[in-house]
Amino acid sequence: MYLANKVPMMFRAQTNGRCQLQRIQQEVSEQDCQRWAKEWVEKADSQPPEFGNDVQVKSYEINWRVVTNGGQDDGIVRPVIGARGYPYYPGTSMKGAFRRACTQQQAERYCGYPVGNGDYAPGILRFHGGYPANNNWQTNLVDLVHPQQKRQVKDVKDNEGSRAFAQISLYQPTLKFGISSTIPLEDSEWETIWQIWEKALSAGIGCRVSAGYGQPKQKQANLSYQPRLKGQGMASQLLNGEGEFRPNMFKAALRGHALRLFGGLTTPEKADSLVDQLFGGVKGQGTVGLLGVTFQTDHLELDEFGRGPFRTPTYDVEGQLCFSLTQSLSKEKKKALQKVVKALTRFAMVFGGFGKSWRRADHRLFFQDYYEHEEGKPLIGCHWQWSGEASQLNNTRYGLRNLNKLSSFIEKVRNDLSEWMQLQGITPDPNHYAQQWREAWHPEKVQVWGRIAEDAEDSRAIEWFHQPYRRAIPEADIPEGNIKQSSLTGYIGQIGRIWHRMYPRIKLLQNKNDPNDIKIKPTSQYFELLTIFPSDKKDDEDEEDDDYKKEKHFLDFLEQEQQQKQDMFTKLWGN
Repeated sequence: MYLANKVPMMFRAQTNGRCQLQRIQQEVSEQDCQRWAKEWVEKADSQPPEFGNDVQVKSYEINWRVVTNGGQDDGIVRPVIGARGYPYYPGTSMKGAFRRACTQQQAERYCGYPVGNGDYAPGILRFHGGYPANNNWQTNLVDLVHPQQKRQVKDVKDNEGSRAFAQISLYQPTLKFGISSTIPLEDSEWETIWQIWEKALSAGIGCRVSAGYGQPKQKQANLSYQPRLKGQGMASQLLNGEGEFRPNMFKAALRGHALRLFGGLTTPEKADSLVDQLFGGVKGQGTVGLLGVTFQTDHLELDEFGRGPFRTPTYDVEGQLCFSLTQSLSKEKKKALQKVVKALTRFAMVFGGFGKSWRRADHRLFFQDYYEHEEGKPLIGCHWQWSGEASQLNNTRYGLRNLNKLSSFIEKVRNDLSEWMQLQGITPDPNHYAQQWREAWHPEKVQVWGRIAEDAEDSRAIEWFHQPYRRAIPEADIPEGNIKQSSLTGYIGQIGRIWHRMYPRIKLLQNKNDPNDIKIKPTSQYFELLTIFPSDKKDDEDEEDDDYKKEKHFLDFLEQEQQQKQDMFTKLWGN
């Protein structure tokens, strides 16, 4: 048994007790995937490979992570590993990406073409692949994948959504690529060749490119809507305890909202198909999504919040959300898809934000007392807003400007998605929607309540998640109102059915002499929004269900308060 334990993880069978690379085990000092990565790095060559003197070479920085599936290890996705243990991007993959970025004439000259009878005329270029330019690739190799869609949107009770999986990817490497030619070429033609490669690189290389993997620092986006955002919240924690800002959370949020919205417009099966068409899927032979989503970071600060078991890595980030089209579309469909991208992004910003704990407003900004009176409390919530005058103006002018326009904002989002559905041959039908999903966006399934908060300290709802929203008045036979630790607000192991958002209010000032001259005016006010997905239960189904009674009393409270107080929540959408 002692000798068996000396066998490196890379050569062990994927079985219990020997090696479980993808599975994250509880309460172990070192995961099998961590040991696998450590053993790999220890034996890999410390010097990157060198290209020959006749090879043209250029280096490019990767914005976040890159992974190329080696396809040889059961149970885990890991990079292609070459001679002396060095990871690389294969030349065959490079040639395929390069060819897709060429015109037909360029593809034939540089990559070759068939000449009939099974013969093939080779092109003049040879693609030597890409290598990390230095040893920075050896850090933070273990990457985590944590699927959440089934639990958060559909409320499917399965193990998939409750655990993370490991994969191996390179973190922010600088990759050096090599290309050579069989004939001498002028410098001007080499410049054209590298421009083609940069175009190919901008679409992403390797696996999971639509989620932000394999994207270069300077990305050429081919959809005109590229909003600037800034936000703060909980960073992801890697297995080594370090925090990481993960740009793939943007695609995850937009995909989830697309599923909610389509789920309120058509059947569950058609909603799934529409989302896979936009963002990709793995059903059957797999679907390549139309949209690539990545985030170009301009400013990032990683820090920590809390102490002991509640110590949480945090991020403060600003940058540009970039969308790219992965396939050719007709002019009509591209225009409709652009509307979908805008609708989903604005919907996500208005109702929650991105990343961990997006269902709650950041307690550091809107409920400081929560942390001041007692140490050892976990970080809750995140906060996102539009960044830069152009992004603020564009997304306020055509998004949410006034609270009384929230209903029309929601309907516009649904209409934009309906237009896309009709182009795919699917007619929206309000009578056939995903009724069994926990968060299908349909007026029978969701209610949106809102009010204007004068400043960050004027949030009414944030305290209701931690203490009673109404004190008991025995003489009037009024019980205490409390939704804390209920199925409505959620608790550990249970995702709640209520979202709380403090969306910054921006006013627009129009020049009387020039209607197109519009200026933004940031304010201290917020649109405070509560999005509630009520239980499907009826009064006569289970009168003893304590959670259901709490929810019913809370909704009754909101109804009564909107009738009696002007500064309380008003129901803005939903039946």
